[in-house]
Amino acid sequence: MKSLQSEAIEGGELVAMKPLPWYPDNLAWHSNFSRMQIRKNQTLERFHEFLKLENEIGNITRQEAVSMVPPLFLDVHPDHFVLDMCAAPGSKTFQLLEIIHQSSKPGSLPDGMVIANDLDVQRCNLLIHQTKRMCTANLIVTNHEAQHFPGCRLNKNCSRGPQMMNELEPSISQLLFDRVLCDVPCSGDGTLRKAPDIWRKWNTGMGNGIHILQVQIAMRGLSLLKVGGRMVYSTCSMNPVENEAVVAEILRRCGGSVELVDVSGELPQLLRRPGLRKWKVRDRGVWLASYKDVPKFRRSAIVASMFPSGRSYVDTADRIQKCENGGTVHPENESQPAENPRTSTDDLEEEVSDLPLEHCIRMVPHDQNTGAFFIAVLHKLSPLPATQDKSINAQENQSTGNDELLENKHVIENTKLDSVDGTDEMILEAASEADLVDDELDGATLEPKPSEAAQEPADNKTDLAKSVGKRKLQIQGKWRGVDPVVFFKDETIINSIKTFYGIDEAFPFSGHLVTRNNETNHVKRIYYISKSVKDVLELNFKVGQQLKITSIGLKMFERQSSREGTSAPCLFRISSEGLPVILPYVRKQILFAAPLDFKHLLQYKAVKFADFVDAEFGQKAANLMLGCCIIVLRDGNKTVSDPIQVDGSTIAIGCWKGRGSLSVMVTAIDCQELLERLATRMESEDATPTPKNNVEPEQAEDVNGIEKDTTPATDN
Repeated sequence: MKSLQSEAIEGGELVAMKPLPWYPDNLAWHSNFSRMQIRKNQTLERFHEFLKLENEIGNITRQEAVSMVPPLFLDVHPDHFVLDMCAAPGSKTFQLLEIIHQSSKPGSLPDGMVIANDLDVQRCNLLIHQTKRMCTANLIVTNHEAQHFPGCRLNKNCSRGPQMMNELEPSISQLLFDRVLCDVPCSGDGTLRKAPDIWRKWNTGMGNGIHILQVQIAMRGLSLLKVGGRMVYSTCSMNPVENEAVVAEILRRCGGSVELVDVSGELPQLLRRPGLRKWKVRDRGVWLASYKDVPKFRRSAIVASMFPSGRSYVDTADRIQKCENGGTVHPENESQPAENPRTSTDDLEEEVSDLPLEHCIRMVPHDQNTGAFFIAVLHKLSPLPATQDKSINAQENQSTGNDELLENKHVIENTKLDSVDGTDEMILEAASEADLVDDELDGATLEPKPSEAAQEPADNKTDLAKSVGKRKLQIQGKWRGVDPVVFFKDETIINSIKTFYGIDEAFPFSGHLVTRNNETNHVKRIYYISKSVKDVLELNFKVGQQLKITSIGLKMFERQSSREGTSAPCLFRISSEGLPVILPYVRKQILFAAPLDFKHLLQYKAVKFADFVDAEFGQKAANLMLGCCIIVLRDGNKTVSDPIQVDGSTIAIGCWKGRGSLSVMVTAIDCQELLERLATRMESEDATPTPKNNVEPEQAEDVNGIEKDTTPATDN
């Protein structure tokens, strides 16, 4: 911070970094350094490397400031079921998971869970990459159209099929959520400040074309929301057609079953403006103040719900005829004006909404040095009207709706940006939210969020090959191209794991282990899921696997495939991701290491037993059984013989106990991060001696022929 502060003063800034005043507990910080400054200044370059490392580890997340606001208004509790309907690239999902896990103790899992959904398979992969850093067993990633997200309603009268496992008795009969985040696809004009190239691509038709889809997604979110639950609707657009018009329409459709919440008292330091109650709609170069002014031939594209009153005026045939006879002229475009176009709106009858839309939130860039955002908080008071509940699933079958969706599809397809130059420029909030440090996700290509209105799920070999890489396609489950989710019940393997690691009986195993392979003998990875995820998975089996699951749970165990690994008493090692959850319950194959020996392990990746500075530790390590073991960083005041106690500050790594040495099974980036933390802790100590006959990092893998856990495997 001192070096950064000196750079800030030279650059004319008062402070180098400061917390966002409105974000709780000073957990969000802002820096005014530009990308150009960071790239050209050596001090800032070190800061840049720090940001990239901590972001990859999962200790911090880079995110647009206003993009952090919607999850805060959801009022999420650790026991809540949360649905993120349009989740990719995943920064908001990460926030939701953080909130759910906030009060969890080591080894315990919260009662709540998050389902993160996105339509695009490639964006789902990015979502998985982002959320994997959280190391959570309380997450399911799905691949569905948000407006058709399955409700998984269990028909209590139906008999169970023979393929169902008799012991599966789901504790829930329908997939309903305490909180729903509805951050919908939008035109993205709120990101113009940081993505000025959007000026060349943007047009008013983009917001009009996606309005119907936004209403459909919001209505589906409300139908999946529990009575008493809260939903946040948000966009990074300033267009009222995408914002207040959508909120007004869903309030009209829901009658009194949903209310717009006044959250002016929440986050008091967040500068905001009230929502609008009157606006006009722009179509083909003409301002329209009311649906009365829309010519009949444009009514498949410009619908009544876009206007403040939402009235269709179907009974005013004379007004329609007047429009058609030239009362209002609609030129095809502004560059070729028609004769006598209506250029003034003074004589138009402006509509004013009678709904409390001022409770919506508008954030504009110049109020608080941010991007622009729109947020509406909705509270479900009672079940939706029966007519609306049925129409949600049947809406797309209506003839008028089909025409509107075709119009939307045409507009949205024409708004896609070319990405042939390899940049990640796009027109929506997804771009701002995925703004990692200089595009850390090398080669990650994000599709524009508006494509959700037109893009179909990948169901051919070409698209699937892109989403799952070179792996052979699996057709084992209901969803083509997606590996099935199967409960792991091989008692022989489970018992060998329990016995080898001495796992306490208090750790819940039964029903909490899943795999992505039907063949037990070929299972490479075993995932751990929380009770809440287990309940949802059981329900999904009962209703015929309606959820298309691309990722689930936390990788806990991984099969050791090397020659020496297959001769070990236990074929499965504990993964780095799952270690924090299971660590408090492990009683065998676990040792405390002094800071110096811990550092040597991270530096040299493999150390012979006789070369450890602490001879007692080296002897204890030699006495471990062949296979995976856990090394815990010992507090300076403890000895090797002290009982192992785990708390929130405990640092532990997975290692392989070979015939003559210990080898680290940690990714290179994790080793780097841990070494930096150790350096701070040990900076007052003398220079450390080099262990005898040490092995360089790149040679470590050859010591015992061990295949290290250095490359995190994908969930597929």
